[in-house]
Amino acid sequence: MRTFEPHRIPELLRSRARRPFVPADGRLMIVAADHPARGALGARGRADAMASRPELLDRLRAALGRPGVDGVLGTADILEDLLLMGALEGKVVVSSMNRGGLQGATFELDDRLTGYDVAGTAAAGFEAIKMLTRIDLADPASVATLELCAQVVTDANRAGVVAMVEPFLSNRVDGRVVNDLSPEAVIKSVHITQGLGSSSAYTWMKLPVVDQMERVMEATTLPTLLLGGDPTGAPEETYASWKAALELPSVRGLIVGRALLYPEDDDVAAAVDTAVSLVRPADVVAA
Repeated sequence: MRTFEPHRIPELLRSRARRPFVPADGRLMIVAADHPARGALGARGRADAMASRPELLDRLRAALGRPGVDGVLGTADILEDLLLMGALEGKVVVSSMNRGGLQGATFELDDRLTGYDVAGTAAAGFEAIKMLTRIDLADPASVATLELCAQVVTDANRAGVVAMVEPFLSNRVDGRVVNDLSPEAVIKSVHITQGLGSSSAYTWMKLPVVDQMERVMEATTLPTLLLGGDPTGAPEETYASWKAALELPSVRGLIVGRALLYPEDDDVAAAVDTAVSLVRPADVVAA
Protein backbone atom coordinates (compact mmCIF):
# COMPACT_ATOMS: atom_id res chain seq x y z
CA MET A 1 0.00 0.00 0.00
CA ARG A 2 2.77 2.43 0.84
CA THR A 3 4.57 1.54 -2.41
CA PHE A 4 1.71 1.60 -4.88
CA GLU A 5 -1.08 3.54 -3.14
CA PRO A 6 0.43 6.28 -0.97
CA HIS A 7 -2.47 8.54 -2.03
CA ARG A 8 -4.70 6.44 0.21
CA ILE A 9 -3.19 8.07 3.32
CA PRO A 10 -4.65 11.57 2.74
CA GLU A 11 -7.86 9.99 1.42
CA LEU A 12 -8.29 7.89 4.56
CA LEU A 13 -7.47 10.87 6.78
CA ARG A 14 -10.28 12.85 5.15
CA SER A 15 -12.79 10.02 5.52
CA ARG A 16 -11.74 8.80 8.99
CA ALA A 17 -14.55 8.52 11.52
CA ARG A 18 -13.86 11.12 14.19
CA ARG A 19 -15.17 11.83 17.69
CA PRO A 20 -14.84 14.63 20.25
CA PHE A 21 -11.55 14.81 22.12
CA VAL A 22 -13.25 14.55 25.51
CA PRO A 23 -16.00 11.90 25.83
CA ALA A 24 -19.20 12.43 27.81
CA ASP A 25 -17.71 11.09 31.05
CA GLY A 26 -14.80 13.55 30.87
CA ARG A 27 -12.22 10.75 31.11
CA LEU A 28 -9.53 9.65 28.63
CA MET A 29 -7.48 6.50 28.14
CA ILE A 30 -4.82 7.02 25.46
CA VAL A 31 -2.05 4.65 24.37
CA ALA A 32 1.34 6.30 23.71
CA ALA A 33 3.65 5.11 20.94
CA ASP A 34 5.94 8.02 20.12
CA HIS A 35 9.08 6.62 21.76
CA PRO A 36 10.88 5.02 18.76
CA ALA A 37 11.31 8.29 16.85
CA ARG A 38 13.48 9.53 19.71
CA GLY A 39 15.62 6.39 19.51
CA ALA A 40 14.08 5.17 22.78
CA LEU A 41 13.44 1.50 21.93
CA GLY A 42 13.82 -0.02 25.39
CA ALA A 43 11.09 -1.38 27.65
CA ARG A 44 11.31 -3.37 30.90
CA GLY A 45 15.06 -3.89 30.62
CA ARG A 46 15.04 -4.94 26.93
CA ALA A 47 17.05 -2.42 24.95
CA ASP A 48 15.44 -3.40 21.63
CA ALA A 49 11.90 -4.17 22.81
CA MET A 50 10.30 -1.71 20.37
CA ALA A 51 12.67 -2.40 17.46
CA SER A 52 10.22 -4.53 15.46
CA ARG A 53 7.61 -2.33 13.80
CA PRO A 54 5.23 -5.20 12.88
CA GLU A 55 5.29 -6.38 16.51
CA LEU A 56 4.68 -2.87 17.82
CA LEU A 57 1.77 -2.41 15.41
CA ASP A 58 0.25 -5.73 16.49
CA ARG A 59 0.47 -4.65 20.12
CA LEU A 60 -1.02 -1.25 19.30
CA ARG A 61 -3.89 -2.82 17.36
CA ALA A 62 -4.61 -5.10 20.32
CA ALA A 63 -4.54 -2.15 22.73
CA LEU A 64 -6.71 0.12 20.59
CA GLY A 65 -9.24 -2.66 20.15
CA ARG A 66 -9.94 -2.96 23.87
CA PRO A 67 -13.17 -1.43 25.22
CA GLY A 68 -12.67 1.93 26.89
CA VAL A 69 -9.51 2.91 24.98
CA ASP A 70 -10.06 6.37 23.51
CA GLY A 71 -7.07 6.84 21.25
CA VAL A 72 -3.35 6.94 20.54
CA LEU A 73 -0.32 9.26 20.60
CA GLY A 74 2.35 8.85 17.93
CA THR A 75 4.52 10.15 15.12
CA ALA A 76 3.42 10.20 11.48
CA ASP A 77 5.00 6.87 10.54
CA ILE A 78 3.15 4.96 13.27
CA LEU A 79 -0.12 6.87 13.02
CA GLU A 80 -0.30 6.40 9.25
CA ASP A 81 0.45 2.68 9.56
CA LEU A 82 -2.45 2.44 12.02
CA LEU A 83 -4.59 4.50 9.65
CA LEU A 84 -3.91 2.08 6.78
CA MET A 85 -4.80 -0.80 9.12
CA GLY A 86 -8.13 0.84 9.98
CA ALA A 87 -7.17 1.13 13.64
CA LEU A 88 -7.76 4.90 13.93
CA GLU A 89 -11.46 4.83 13.10
CA GLY A 90 -13.46 6.56 15.82
CA LYS A 91 -10.34 7.19 17.91
CA VAL A 92 -8.81 10.32 19.38
CA VAL A 93 -5.40 10.97 17.81
CA VAL A 94 -2.61 12.99 19.44
CA SER A 95 0.30 13.93 17.19
CA SER A 96 3.86 14.08 18.49
CA MET A 97 5.67 17.35 17.80
CA ASN A 98 9.32 17.27 18.80
CA ARG A 99 11.62 14.30 18.28
CA GLY A 100 14.84 16.16 17.52
CA GLY A 101 16.40 15.60 20.94
CA LEU A 102 17.48 12.03 20.37
CA GLN A 103 18.03 9.85 23.43
CA GLY A 104 21.72 9.83 24.39
CA ALA A 105 22.77 12.56 21.93
CA THR A 106 24.94 15.51 22.87
CA PHE A 107 22.09 17.63 21.47
CA GLU A 108 19.35 15.78 23.39
CA LEU A 109 18.00 18.96 24.96
CA ASP A 110 18.06 20.91 21.68
CA ASP A 111 14.63 19.46 21.03
CA ARG A 112 13.47 20.99 17.77
CA LEU A 113 10.22 20.53 15.91
CA THR A 114 10.90 17.48 13.75
CA GLY A 115 7.50 15.80 13.97
CA TYR A 116 4.03 17.24 13.48
CA ASP A 117 3.31 20.95 13.50
CA VAL A 118 -0.09 22.49 14.28
CA ALA A 119 -0.99 22.92 10.61
CA GLY A 120 -0.19 19.28 9.86
CA THR A 121 -2.13 18.10 12.90
CA ALA A 122 -5.19 20.12 11.92
CA ALA A 123 -4.95 19.06 8.26
CA ALA A 124 -4.83 15.40 9.31
CA GLY A 125 -7.97 15.90 11.39
CA PHE A 126 -6.21 14.97 14.63
CA GLU A 127 -7.47 16.33 17.92
CA ALA A 128 -4.31 17.26 19.81
CA ILE A 129 -0.58 17.88 19.52
CA LYS A 130 1.84 16.85 22.26
CA MET A 131 5.16 18.51 23.04
CA LEU A 132 7.90 17.22 25.33
CA THR A 133 9.32 20.25 27.16
CA ARG A 134 12.51 19.41 29.01
CA ILE A 135 14.20 22.31 30.81
CA ASP A 136 17.81 22.23 31.97
CA LEU A 137 18.68 25.44 33.77
CA ALA A 138 22.35 24.81 32.93
CA ASP A 139 21.77 24.25 29.20
CA PRO A 140 21.25 27.31 26.94
CA ALA A 141 19.35 25.13 24.43
CA SER A 142 16.41 24.97 26.83
CA VAL A 143 15.33 28.53 26.06
CA ALA A 144 14.90 27.63 22.38
CA THR A 145 12.71 24.67 23.37
CA LEU A 146 10.59 26.95 25.55
CA GLU A 147 10.22 29.48 22.73
CA LEU A 148 9.22 26.76 20.26
CA CYS A 149 6.68 25.20 22.62
CA ALA A 150 5.20 28.62 23.43
CA GLN A 151 4.62 29.27 19.73
CA VAL A 152 3.06 25.85 19.24
CA VAL A 153 0.76 26.40 22.23
CA THR A 154 -0.30 29.74 20.75
CA ASP A 155 -0.91 28.25 17.29
CA ALA A 156 -2.78 25.25 18.68
CA ASN A 157 -5.06 27.40 20.83
CA ARG A 158 -5.87 29.59 17.82
CA ALA A 159 -6.66 26.51 15.74
CA GLY A 160 -8.80 24.86 18.43
CA VAL A 161 -6.35 21.96 18.68
CA VAL A 162 -5.51 20.67 22.16
CA ALA A 163 -1.92 21.58 23.11
CA MET A 164 -0.63 18.83 25.39
CA VAL A 165 2.51 19.90 27.27
CA GLU A 166 4.79 17.31 28.92
CA PRO A 167 7.23 19.23 31.16
CA PHE A 168 10.33 18.10 33.02
CA LEU A 169 13.17 19.81 34.83
CA SER A 170 16.19 17.87 33.55
CA ASN A 171 19.94 17.77 34.02
CA ARG A 172 22.92 15.72 32.90
CA VAL A 173 24.26 13.03 35.21
CA ASP A 174 27.44 11.33 33.95
CA GLY A 175 26.60 12.58 30.48
CA ARG A 176 22.99 11.29 30.48
CA VAL A 177 19.91 13.49 30.55
CA VAL A 178 17.91 12.63 33.67
CA ASN A 179 14.48 14.03 34.55
CA ASP A 180 14.11 15.29 38.12
CA LEU A 181 11.01 13.53 39.47
CA SER A 182 10.98 15.13 42.89
CA PRO A 183 7.64 16.79 43.72
CA GLU A 184 9.33 20.20 43.92
CA ALA A 185 10.86 19.85 40.44
CA VAL A 186 7.62 18.64 38.85
CA ILE A 187 5.67 21.49 40.48
CA LYS A 188 8.18 24.04 39.18
CA SER A 189 8.06 22.56 35.67
CA VAL A 190 4.24 22.78 35.70
CA HIS A 191 4.26 26.44 36.66
CA ILE A 192 6.83 27.30 33.96
CA THR A 193 5.10 25.47 31.12
CA GLN A 194 1.44 26.15 31.87
CA GLY A 195 2.25 29.81 31.27
CA LEU A 196 3.50 29.20 27.71
CA GLY A 197 1.67 30.79 24.79
CA SER A 198 -0.86 33.58 24.37
CA SER A 199 -3.81 31.44 25.49
CA SER A 200 -4.35 28.39 27.68
CA ALA A 201 -7.94 27.66 26.60
CA TYR A 202 -6.94 24.42 24.85
CA THR A 203 -3.84 23.61 26.90
CA TRP A 204 -3.58 20.29 28.77
CA MET A 205 -0.75 18.87 30.88
CA LYS A 206 0.88 15.44 30.63
CA LEU A 207 2.55 14.67 33.96
CA PRO A 208 4.44 11.80 35.60
CA VAL A 209 3.10 10.07 38.69
CA VAL A 210 5.50 11.00 41.48
CA ASP A 211 5.50 11.22 45.27
CA GLN A 212 3.09 13.73 46.83
CA MET A 213 0.84 13.95 43.77
CA GLU A 214 -1.67 15.93 45.83
CA ARG A 215 0.87 18.77 46.03
CA VAL A 216 1.75 18.42 42.36
CA MET A 217 -1.85 18.67 41.18
CA GLU A 218 -2.44 21.75 43.35
CA ALA A 219 -0.02 23.51 40.99
CA THR A 220 -2.48 23.59 38.08
CA THR A 221 -6.10 23.97 37.08
CA LEU A 222 -5.41 22.64 33.57
CA PRO A 223 -6.83 19.23 32.60
CA THR A 224 -4.11 16.63 33.08
CA LEU A 225 -3.31 13.16 31.77
CA LEU A 226 -0.86 10.94 33.65
CA LEU A 227 2.03 9.28 31.84
CA GLY A 228 3.28 5.82 32.64
CA GLY A 229 6.97 5.86 31.69
CA ASP A 230 8.96 2.64 31.69
CA PRO A 231 8.14 1.04 35.06
CA THR A 232 10.65 -1.20 36.77
CA GLY A 233 8.61 -2.24 39.80
CA ALA A 234 5.77 -4.72 40.20
CA PRO A 235 2.69 -3.97 38.06
CA GLU A 236 0.49 -3.93 41.17
CA GLU A 237 2.54 -1.06 42.61
CA THR A 238 2.31 0.88 39.34
CA TYR A 239 -1.46 0.42 39.09
CA ALA A 240 -1.94 1.45 42.72
CA SER A 241 -0.03 4.69 42.18
CA TRP A 242 -2.08 5.45 39.05
CA LYS A 243 -5.34 4.74 40.88
CA ALA A 244 -4.53 7.14 43.70
CA ALA A 245 -3.47 9.91 41.32
CA LEU A 246 -6.56 9.47 39.12
CA GLU A 247 -8.76 10.49 42.05
CA LEU A 248 -7.21 13.97 42.23
CA PRO A 249 -8.85 17.13 40.84
CA SER A 250 -7.84 18.06 37.26
CA VAL A 251 -6.63 14.52 36.48
CA ARG A 252 -8.65 13.32 33.49
CA GLY A 253 -7.05 9.99 32.66
CA LEU A 254 -3.97 8.13 31.47
CA ILE A 255 -1.68 8.39 28.44
CA VAL A 256 0.52 5.32 28.77
CA GLY A 257 2.75 3.41 26.37
CA ARG A 258 5.42 0.88 27.27
CA ALA A 259 3.85 -0.18 30.56
CA LEU A 260 0.79 -1.42 28.64
CA LEU A 261 2.31 -2.41 25.29
CA TYR A 262 5.15 -4.41 26.87
CA PRO A 263 3.78 -5.61 30.23
CA GLU A 264 5.70 -7.95 32.48
CA ASP A 265 3.56 -10.98 31.54
CA ASP A 266 3.31 -9.88 27.86
CA ASP A 267 -0.51 -9.85 28.03
CA VAL A 268 -1.31 -6.54 26.34
CA ALA A 269 -5.09 -6.95 26.52
CA ALA A 270 -5.07 -7.65 30.25
CA ALA A 271 -2.75 -4.72 31.00
CA VAL A 272 -4.88 -2.34 28.96
CA ASP A 273 -8.09 -3.59 30.56
CA THR A 274 -6.62 -2.99 34.01
CA ALA A 275 -5.62 0.56 33.07
CA VAL A 276 -9.08 1.25 31.63
CA SER A 277 -10.70 0.02 34.84
CA LEU A 278 -8.73 2.66 36.76
CA VAL A 279 -9.86 5.45 34.42
CA ARG A 280 -13.59 4.73 34.26
CA PRO A 281 -16.16 2.33 35.84
CA ALA A 282 -17.01 -0.92 34.10
CA ASP A 283 -20.59 0.16 33.37
CA VAL A 284 -19.34 3.22 31.50
CA VAL A 285 -16.91 1.07 29.48
CA ALA A 286 -19.73 -1.33 28.60
CA ALA A 287 -21.96 1.54 27.50
